[in-house]
Amino acid sequence: MPSSVDLQKRGFLPPQNDAERTLSRHAEDLARIAQTRGVARYSDFLSDREQDLVRAAMNRAKCDCWHFDGGWQDAERKILCIEPEDVYLVCPLVCVRLECKLVSGAIPPLHKDYLGSLMGLSLKRESLGDIVLPPDQKGIAYVFALETAAHLIEAELTRVGNITVQCTIVDEVPQFQKAEREIRTATVSSLRLDAVLAAMLRCSRGQAADFIAAGRVEINHVPASSTHAAVYVGDIFTVRGKGRYQLTDLPGKSKKDRDIISFFQF
Repeated sequence: MPSSVDLQKRGFLPPQNDAERTLSRHAEDLARIAQTRGVARYSDFLSDREQDLVRAAMNRAKCDCWHFDGGWQDAERKILCIEPEDVYLVCPLVCVRLECKLVSGAIPPLHKDYLGSLMGLSLKRESLGDIVLPPDQKGIAYVFALETAAHLIEAELTRVGNITVQCTIVDEVPQFQKAEREIRTATVSSLRLDAVLAAMLRCSRGQAADFIAAGRVEINHVPASSTHAAVYVGDIFTVRGKGRYQLTDLPGKSKKDRDIISFFQF
């Protein structure tokens, strides 16, 4: 039985559109400015895909004084920090604590509720990082944001849905419990996108193909248009209106010679 460690992971995909090419050029410009002027430079928050593009841009710029920072240990959205040696650091990343005033029996807001309320402040998505809902702190959320956005949240955000919230910028970020992911397994007839999506979504391959044709599917934040696109360990699949999934392993073959996949839903 083949092991997933023998399988190739997805390689780097160059910029696919004008927005991605602009981001790559901007990252290289930041690197040049930071290194030639000896000053620290920072980006907005970046998705996984954007982080891949920026990582390649740092290699092209021959920059070795950079790192990503999302504010906590398991951050998904992160900012690029280019910090040459012995420079003054002014990292714009700030954490805001949101405390809900819950009445007895009330259901705390979900991640989407917090995001919706934050976007209602006319904030740009790139000014916001992760929204963390600690499982051991009912009605509490931590929002990572750029400094200007954080101050706006603290001053202006008073409600999430119909629940009153109090927002406070915190100096020290707590250690959050690591999220427990329920790893699921399934068997598929082939390692192509429509088959894997159908297993993850528990729908037919025809329905999965319809989602792809409708432009509702992304692989690693890149739109997918082909039903027979290959999948790789580590790929993240976003299906608009259905959720986000990650392929974690390909353990081998079943007794019926079908491919076994392991995955979880975010």
